[in-house]
Amino acid sequence: MFRLTQYMRELTDPTPVRTRRGSGPVKPVVIWNLTRRCNLRCRHCYTVSADVTFPGELNDEQTLRVLDDLHGFGIPALILSGGEPMSRPNFFEIAERAAKLGFRHLALSTNGTKITAQNADRIADVGFDYVGISLDGIGAVNDAFRGLGGAFDAALTGIRECRKRGIKVGLRFTLTEQNAHMLGDMLDLCDDEGVDKFYLSHLVYAGRGDKNRGDDTRRSHTRRAMDLLIGRAWDAVTGGQPLEIVTGNNDADAVYFLHWAERHLDAARVAHVRDHLTAWGGNSSGLGVANIAPMGTVHPDTYWSDYTIGNVKTVPFSTLWTGNDPMLATLRQRPRPLKGRCGACAFKGVCGGNTRIRALQITGDPWAEDPACYLSNAEIGVAEADRLEPTPFRGKTRDPAHQFF
Repeated sequence: MFRLTQYMRELTDPTPVRTRRGSGPVKPVVIWNLTRRCNLRCRHCYTVSADVTFPGELNDEQTLRVLDDLHGFGIPALILSGGEPMSRPNFFEIAERAAKLGFRHLALSTNGTKITAQNADRIADVGFDYVGISLDGIGAVNDAFRGLGGAFDAALTGIRECRKRGIKVGLRFTLTEQNAHMLGDMLDLCDDEGVDKFYLSHLVYAGRGDKNRGDDTRRSHTRRAMDLLIGRAWDAVTGGQPLEIVTGNNDADAVYFLHWAERHLDAARVAHVRDHLTAWGGNSSGLGVANIAPMGTVHPDTYWSDYTIGNVKTVPFSTLWTGNDPMLATLRQRPRPLKGRCGACAFKGVCGGNTRIRALQITGDPWAEDPACYLSNAEIGVAEADRLEPTPFRGKTRDPAHQFF
């Protein structure tokens, strides 16, 4: 995740540089997909969820055991997700147990359609630090993208019910060719509804997102979206506006932001924020983020379903995460063994190689260049002929059983 507003503040109010990695075992933010069941059928769903029962998901006893292990391991944050997590019958019992254990940060990732007034009361009682609600356009645009008429109105009701109770709310928006024109409207919606955070997610080629990778935005549209977000973030920071803006799943955003800073601000401030971004290190798959899937399998992030580290049904997460898994070891290398444009990039210390799963889906090699990097060769310090506007890949996925090593 690239915290645009945070780094914009660094340009105006410098603070000492802090590195992301400390001593001892790596402690990631854990995104836990409690269930694959969901009342929507989104075009970009990485879990290919549906409104049916999926056998083999963690039972209640296993779920409580995992909660105890995660808390004992000392993870910095736990995000309860799905599918639609509130589709799990005992969702609130799980959330209440997590709250009682006292995780440092506890968040809910939801499509928002099940947040009625009664459920909002229970969310407030649990004490979630943050509720992220997904919307991918206004009205019918969102409903077509998410496969259910009335989904926009239901999610908007969920946002409003949370706001009434003082719960911190974020709006998540996946950028595609079909909805890129609505980005400004989505930001206006955040302002109008008092939303605390706006999260723009770039399309990841996983699950239905891989099947529909042709929906990915043209590079010029991605750049236009980033220009709009940077402008809004600058206005928010310099004008005292509260909306926080972040982006995800394309760490080239940090490099694009650096180039914007170079054009508008003095060299000392740019150098300061570059030091901060290098300390951050870009893509955090297998390092600062981890995933537990509904059936208990553990992955380097939510999109790497084809690579399993182990299963919490038989081995504790803490043991799996601190073990000898070769993919985790390679993801934690700095620099990673990147190839192509990513390997030659002068900013790989900032970006970290971007989203590896896209490279894997397109080429069968997780260390190949990320095809969704929208920066020109000149912008990343690569001497080859420029490729500012490559055509998004629309071919077939390679065999996911490709040997990684």
